[in-house]
Amino acid sequence: MNYLSAELVSKTFNDRWLFKDISLGISQGEKFALVGNNGVGKSTLLKILTGEIPSDSGKIAVREGIKLGYLTQQPEVGDAITVKDLLFNETNEIAQVVKEYEDCLAHPDVSPERMQAVLEKMEELEAWDYENKVHEIITKLGVPDLDKKFGELSGGQKKRIFLAQLLLHEPDLIIMDEPTNHLDLSAIEWLENYLAGQQITLIMVSHDRYFLDAVATEIIELDRGQLFRYKGNYAYFLEKKAGREELLKIEVSKAKSLLKKELDWMRRQPKARGTKAKYRIDAYYELEKKASQDLKRDKLELDIKEARQGGKILEVEHITKKYGALPIVEDFSYVFKKNDRIGVVGKNGIGKSTFLDMLTGKTKPDTGEVIRGVTTKFGYFTQESILLNPNNRLIEEVKEIAEFITLADGSQVSASKFLDTFLFPPEKQYNFINKLSGGEKKRLQLLKLLVTNPNFLILDEPTNDFDIDTLNVLEDFLEKFSGCLLLVSHDRYFMDHLVDQLFVFEGDGKIRLFNGNYSDYRDWLDEQEPDGRAPVKPVPSEEKPKSGVEKRKASFKEKQEYEDLQAEIDALENQKAMLTDQLTKGSTDHRELQEWSQKMQVLTNSIEEKTARWLELAEFVEG
Repeated sequence: MNYLSAELVSKTFNDRWLFKDISLGISQGEKFALVGNNGVGKSTLLKILTGEIPSDSGKIAVREGIKLGYLTQQPEVGDAITVKDLLFNETNEIAQVVKEYEDCLAHPDVSPERMQAVLEKMEELEAWDYENKVHEIITKLGVPDLDKKFGELSGGQKKRIFLAQLLLHEPDLIIMDEPTNHLDLSAIEWLENYLAGQQITLIMVSHDRYFLDAVATEIIELDRGQLFRYKGNYAYFLEKKAGREELLKIEVSKAKSLLKKELDWMRRQPKARGTKAKYRIDAYYELEKKASQDLKRDKLELDIKEARQGGKILEVEHITKKYGALPIVEDFSYVFKKNDRIGVVGKNGIGKSTFLDMLTGKTKPDTGEVIRGVTTKFGYFTQESILLNPNNRLIEEVKEIAEFITLADGSQVSASKFLDTFLFPPEKQYNFINKLSGGEKKRLQLLKLLVTNPNFLILDEPTNDFDIDTLNVLEDFLEKFSGCLLLVSHDRYFMDHLVDQLFVFEGDGKIRLFNGNYSDYRDWLDEQEPDGRAPVKPVPSEEKPKSGVEKRKASFKEKQEYEDLQAEIDALENQKAMLTDQLTKGSTDHRELQEWSQKMQVLTNSIEEKTARWLELAEFVEG
């Protein structure tokens, strides 16, 4: 059953086409991910599909009786409205009785008569299943006190409330713009499972690559004003996109070669051309259009000189911080070492940003000391763009720091040239900052940070508002960055590829040191005993083992397991190679492609798991 159709839709922005004559249809149960670079028109297309803004041409049709739910990046609501009024649909009788029941639970002094009346109404309407769903959604998403007013909430809390509202209204078709922004990691994982595990129909824009892989059944790419569809998950899309772009390069090259011959023919024709040649003339103009395609892609370039780092970097000694009776950090100590790459994880509102502020000196601990090395130079990327002067032009904002910027090889470039490498061409450099989009402000923030040549980067949610291509460039840069890196991010893919150690905020001021990336930590949590008293996975010491301590030898059973694992990994790798070949060739059967993609994920997970065990045994067998 087709839920929504878009036919020959076009939209212009600032006298340029965002997209022209594109068509799209989504049927019951399909889960589409809309991807593309910043500025190509993804959010605009979603707004057109929901009717929030009109298209310049074309038609949008939503099937009669279909209830549509839309999660925007920046919802607007009156400040005086309470959370509970937002969450519960006034036209839904069951929602209203559950709202009253939740209100009674939140106020223990409620009269017994009122509570009894609510309970009887719950029974009468059989509202307990809906109440369970309400409780699950508001708990998992971390929705704050239901009596709070909207104006008292942070930006992240507002986003979570609108997401909860959307899910509770149970629309037939969900349209979401960056649903994972402002969610903590546990909430993202819950939402991922919720959307993937139910017969939900949705179209979403997201830069979270793990989320896309887990939820989407089809990827739609908006590129150069056209839509390209790929049956399968995000990993499959990347493979097929590379093949499409390579084929396009070949076609454009052939068209340019053929165009020279056709151009000679056009010039030789008399002005009054006969009708017999009209088909060739039309073909010439079509060929000219193909040959003139600009295949160049603007790409962010990150290249800076790092300040020299001395032996002493940063020492944290027994710091404690409380807000009233709420402990944020309790007796935490750590000595930062060269090339430390640490992720900071924990629920929203637990104190991660306060902890970063203490490290950089913006906030003082109640007790303890933070001692900074003489040569340590922080680069602190925050979630807010408050450090940008909205009345400045771009070029003025950068020149306030430096007229010339030193690159990694020691050469210098002008502020204007450096802006150009950050995808701010000369014609944009005199625009006022208050006219920039959210993604452009984030990019300018990153530029200002790197201009100062830091050797200790602290990045607090750097992935919000960046497209995937920009994230890949930032990821490559950070992998090569030789200074210290401290990263807070809800993007699990980004964190997994950049950190090898975690500070885990567990609540009540406790910070656990964990050796490994986020996926390692999740695996470890799954292996814990039910009572939660599994030992901490130790952080490796730089000290060498003391002489005289005998290394453990492998048992006969472990040697046998080690040899068996080698054969099993080889067999799985062969299966993966054959499956990769099948995926490369493609198929017209959507279900078959989905099965192959799921099998690929199972094989990859199995190979990783067995390889980890093989490496663990190798230490004893070969040691």
